[in-house]
Amino acid sequence: MAYRNKVYIAFDGDKDIHYYRLLIAWAKNKNLDFTLHDAHDISSARDTSTEETIKRRLKERFNGSKAFILLVGESTKYLYKFVRWEIETAIKLGLPIIVVNLNKKRSRDDLRCPAIVRDELATHVSFEMKIINYAVDNWPASHKRYLASGDTGAYYYKNTQYSALGL
Repeated sequence: MAYRNKVYIAFDGDKDIHYYRLLIAWAKNKNLDFTLHDAHDISSARDTSTEETIKRRLKERFNGSKAFILLVGESTKYLYKFVRWEIETAIKLGLPIIVVNLNKKRSRDDLRCPAIVRDELATHVSFEMKIINYAVDNWPASHKRYLASGDTGAYYYKNTQYSALGL
């Protein structure tokens, strides 16, 4: 079995790529306390490749991932070709899902969140460095516990938990 230390990130490549790039910039900045091992480093998937080839490369990324981040923007729930497939794949693989609301909402955003993930066991956080870092570090273990007890649905970190993080 492959060692899983990466985080798979799905997003609207047309509208929300700058948020993805910001996550990567935070991770590369040695002055910030933000750790993210991006699964996109595993293999390249070019827009000019066939859909089958792209999905095969994306599956390679999933195989090395310990968690799945879904960046949710204004149009995410309308994306079906790849983002929906990525969500379905993460669910099938049982990856801990971290839904990151780009509008900074700290709980499930029913207006933007794709329906396929709304009732899945997932944590929903705002697009803020500290809480994303906290979720990446802590949600996989929580996910495992909740899954073992049969829990499903949306989870979020309450404001009292944010205070320990300075959020």
